[in-house]
Amino acid sequence: MTVKTDRGYVYLVGAGPGDPGLLTIKGAQCIQKADVIIYDRLVSKKLLNYARPDAELIYVGKSPERHTLKQEEINQLLVAKAKEGLVVTRLKGGDPFVFGRGGEEAEVLQQNGIAFEIVPGITSAIAVPAYAGIPVTHRDCTSTIGIITGNEDPTKEDSNIAWDKIATGMGTLVFLMGMANLPNIVKQLLTYGRSADTPVALVRWGTRPEQETLTGTLADIVIKAEEAGFKNPAIIIVGEVVKLRDKLQWFEKKPLFGQRIVVTRSREQASALSARLEELGAEVWEFPTIEIASPVDWTAFDAALDSLNQFQWIIFTSVNGVRAFFERLRNRQMDVRNLYGIKICAIGPKTRECLEKYGLNIEYVPEEYVAEAVVAGLKDKIVKGDKVLLPRADIARKVLADSLKELGAEVTEVIAYRTVKSRFGEQNLTQMLKELQITMVTFTSSSTVKNFVDGIASNQLHELMAGVTVACIGPITAQTAKNSGLTVHVQATEYTIEGLVQSIVDYIQKYK
Repeated sequence: MTVKTDRGYVYLVGAGPGDPGLLTIKGAQCIQKADVIIYDRLVSKKLLNYARPDAELIYVGKSPERHTLKQEEINQLLVAKAKEGLVVTRLKGGDPFVFGRGGEEAEVLQQNGIAFEIVPGITSAIAVPAYAGIPVTHRDCTSTIGIITGNEDPTKEDSNIAWDKIATGMGTLVFLMGMANLPNIVKQLLTYGRSADTPVALVRWGTRPEQETLTGTLADIVIKAEEAGFKNPAIIIVGEVVKLRDKLQWFEKKPLFGQRIVVTRSREQASALSARLEELGAEVWEFPTIEIASPVDWTAFDAALDSLNQFQWIIFTSVNGVRAFFERLRNRQMDVRNLYGIKICAIGPKTRECLEKYGLNIEYVPEEYVAEAVVAGLKDKIVKGDKVLLPRADIARKVLADSLKELGAEVTEVIAYRTVKSRFGEQNLTQMLKELQITMVTFTSSSTVKNFVDGIASNQLHELMAGVTVACIGPITAQTAKNSGLTVHVQATEYTIEGLVQSIVDYIQKYK
């Protein structure tokens, strides 16, 4: 529900150059509090995840080919929404006051008596060269920098650009959105005294997975750009600092650079995988296909808790199972003391770590994290007649319970949590797949596979996933993916998040 005030308020927010991680903390806060978000073409749509569910989202993107709205119409839209008493966040690429027309928008707001605030953003003029390994200043090269619009035709008679002064008056020149005018820009710089040997870099889609960098000199950069088909959105960097790229480039050297990866884990669990992938250079989109929910009926679980002292073993198969178990324990005024004398088995290091946080010692962790390996390791530990408690998901395989029974154990399976289908934004994901923006999809359980496939029309699955790498955490998940019509490219050799990440890195380095 939107929150109206007596008078509207507008935040003119710089969203940064493209990498969503470069949004400022204050910028994120302005998105979170907005009733209306009006955003541009070069703003990462990931930033809209900060928005309230009830916030109105209005796209006003402008490209060289087409403008959704003219600038005057955007100005009036800001005024109209603010006059409704709404909090408006105007989300602009880069910094609103660096060729972002934020000054014009602020003037219109002031003229209409609307309160506003400027939230600076990281300008592409600084960030994009940095992501290409080019410092715009360096004590051994230059102490001066000029930031110039690339949209103005340098040959027009009433140009606002003093070419005779900037050509040699500053060490580093950064032109924003100037690819269409590159030949004229180069011509003017050469005409007014800049050496033809001056290094030049062109950086397209800077700070994003699509980032491309092309280097040359004023003598050859136009020809190189034409041969490469280099187009906007790009910036042009002129100066000796460009030479430092050979030593300082870092972003494009990350092992997962260029990858836009979908994580399908539940929202509660996605962060660890997402963070690790992002550290390695990927851009991660979280589309959780499952959510963790409580059992519909606690009767069986509570009965098991009431008779804990009868069990010799508890086998935890996941972190979710551990958390659900101890949350229910606390809700019933019980604690770890009720587990006295019970041996604990944990499947996987993360499950063990989670249990250890409760002060528990773990009797057994299998070397391989599947049911069959658990049973093989327990066959000499479980005595015939031992009672074993399995707090698990509602869709867990029966292999573990059945195999333990074959060892002579008395097994009690209880539903500790359910995995339910998430409303994970199928429309947005489908659109990104259609636009070939996604390079990889990761699956960490069979349920994530099933819900992902269910979220995409069956007649579109093959087409949408063509060229997309599928990465699975283990053989069970991989088999579910294959049975669902997906081609599996990556299967972790160690069935953990760390193992999945390493297998992804190995695959990318080998095949990409």
